[in-house]
Amino acid sequence: MHIEILISPSVITPPASSVDAGVGALATFTGTVRGSENDQPISALVYEAYQPMAETVMHRLLTELAATHPCHFVFVQHRTGTVPVGEAAIHIAVQAKHRAPAFALLAAFMDRLKQDVPIWKTDTLPA
Repeated sequence: MHIEILISPSVITPPASSVDAGVGALATFTGTVRGSENDQPISALVYEAYQPMAETVMHRLLTELAATHPCHFVFVQHRTGTVPVGEAAIHIAVQAKHRAPAFALLAAFMDRLKQDVPIWKTDTLPA
């Protein structure tokens, strides 16, 4: 499986995905900042990451998950710094031969990302 990971303060613009003839599924997820945190209105979230370790852990998780959910390609982009309400904090694209492993890998990765990867919401900015 080919894995690409990008962690940066750049605005996330999901790239156009090209697929090869062996791919029958493209599953994507874009997580955006909503207008409240803990039932309080906010204008943004601030993300910090220990980038080298975050990239290593993401790569390891994706490789582990691919053993049970075989996929061809995974692209992960996570934003750091201040992310205003309505903008994307994360975008993931998974390509697989069939939809079931693409969906399963995507869902499992998001669950593990929040538990295991050293990326933190460090602050919320009031609305």
